[in-house]
Amino acid sequence: QVQLVESGGGLVQAGGSLRLSCAASGGTFGNYAMGWFRQGPGKEREFVASITWSSSSTYYADSVKGRFTISRDNAKRTVYLQMNSLKPEDTAVYYCAARYGPPSTVVGNFDSWGQGTQVTVSS
Repeated sequence: QVQLVESGGGLVQAGGSLRLSCAASGGTFGNYAMGWFRQGPGKEREFVASITWSSSSTYYADSVKGRFTISRDNAKRTVYLQMNSLKPEDTAVYYCAARYGPPSTVVGNFDSWGQGTQVTVSS
């Protein structure tokens, strides 16, 4: 199975930017889809963005479209989430996830998860 480690979270002011990284190890990545999810206080985990290792096809939640960009570096086996124009409502723990098969927006379809990294956006 795939092991995932996130990094890059922190505290930023509204309008600022952060880039999250997710390093993958173990198994293969060619047939996996990767996703970013987030969970704010008192809320359920929700879909943010996803990407495929093979084709680099991307998908975004409406709430982040135009502000966030997901990308991957196959050589480094790392997925990134570039977050621009951050808003206080983006405050959450962000999780990297992987599944074997096609991309998905559903939490339950992902098999492997990172430990999460905290993103806090102040007004």
